[in-house]
Amino acid sequence: MPARYGAAGHNGFLFIMTTDTISRRPSTRRSRKPARPGTAPARAPGGAERRSAPARAPLAEGPFHAMGIDARLCANLPPLGMDAPTPIQAEAIPAIIEGRDLLGLAQTGTGKTAAFSLPMLTRLLAAGQRPAPKTVRALILAPTRELATQIATSVEAYAEGTPLRALRVVGGASLHAQAQRLARGVDVLIATPGRLLDLIERGALDLSATGHLVLDEADQMLDIGFIHALRRIARLLPRGRQTQLFSATMPKLMEELAESYLTDPLRVAVTPPGRAAERIEQGVHFVNQGDKATLLSEYLGAHPGDLAMVFARTKHGSDKLARVLEKNGFAVAAIHGNKSQGQRERALAAFRAGQVHVLVATDVAARGLDIPEVAHVYNYDLPNVPESYVHRIGRTARAGRKGRAVAFCSPEEWGALKDIEKTMKSEIAVIGGEPPAHPVATPRKSRNARPNRPQGQRPARRPSRGTGAPRRARS
Repeated sequence: MPARYGAAGHNGFLFIMTTDTISRRPSTRRSRKPARPGTAPARAPGGAERRSAPARAPLAEGPFHAMGIDARLCANLPPLGMDAPTPIQAEAIPAIIEGRDLLGLAQTGTGKTAAFSLPMLTRLLAAGQRPAPKTVRALILAPTRELATQIATSVEAYAEGTPLRALRVVGGASLHAQAQRLARGVDVLIATPGRLLDLIERGALDLSATGHLVLDEADQMLDIGFIHALRRIARLLPRGRQTQLFSATMPKLMEELAESYLTDPLRVAVTPPGRAAERIEQGVHFVNQGDKATLLSEYLGAHPGDLAMVFARTKHGSDKLARVLEKNGFAVAAIHGNKSQGQRERALAAFRAGQVHVLVATDVAARGLDIPEVAHVYNYDLPNVPESYVHRIGRTARAGRKGRAVAFCSPEEWGALKDIEKTMKSEIAVIGGEPPAHPVATPRKSRNARPNRPQGQRPARRPSRGTGAPRRARS
């Protein structure tokens, strides 16, 4: 069962240092409402260092300690609801403690974060070293700001009361402030690839002493164009590092990435790649594109008070749909790559607190969100990449709960639906509407697809942005 972060304190010796608000003046806003049980506590966008509190008595017993987890870490697990390891944790933790590289194939919500964090923190504590200036002992890479924040919150809860220090660096925050924090060195750095390279280019970070590397949701990094950034980062890391790579799907390019990053890895597959969680009740409703907003309002209205996530294909479409739902009387917020970090964090905080019941999102912005109370996921637009469907519906049925996922399929999306079912090796039950009599063929978009061009012809250059620097995926 994934950790429930709201049960843990956040004032141990481990400092999660984020820098989004370091240069701002003190806020005069009213204090937030307390978080509901079982949810991550509300975090200011870029919380400052926290004062230390007495550590819990080490817990030298239980299943996690039997696998080799440090007793100081074990003491923090019962308050998080972690009494027994999940399947991915039971298989991955002993191997990582032994120093093996690992390729983990598991869906979201299976306890992956604890599977790599607990043994990594155990090895860092056993080594007893302190980081040199501008260095990090362990690096965790995540594709989005939200997932990086989620991982940082988990690491903080697991390592409360230990001498380890950590830092989260993502886009949308001050580079200068982040560089200042890195100047002293940190034990664990949680970062998005784009911001990590920004800091390296400024001379604020040296990866030559990094002994542990984790790539979480690696398939999503490939989807949003981080493959070249990952290759650059790999060249800066020492060859003798220990590496864990976690993914929910295994496309061909993912296999190539694993070969370049991992050395004699142990392969752990809890569920077959591309399969959805068994606790999710899935259904497809056939509907014309122009009628989707009305249909969505009907579904949402049938479950008042439940938290629901709605996936749209584009940023503009997300904003437009959010305005329609708000006009129809729903408490709604939207998150996507064009939103500022502050806007995204405020929207997520309101969603977690139940002030907003509907969150409209794009794939990139919503990846890695762990909100156990999400009861419904609606695929307003079917994804172009079939594997993204599995990630989308994985936002529900978390922490041992059940969930429901409904896909709206227009005649133009018939091909996308068939590709999704082929990827999952199962059909999605029809719960409404009629399959199109004359479906419109839509070619599948592959992760490895390249644009067609005459043999030997180089691709056309994109218009210059003025600086000559290539555009990176938002992180």
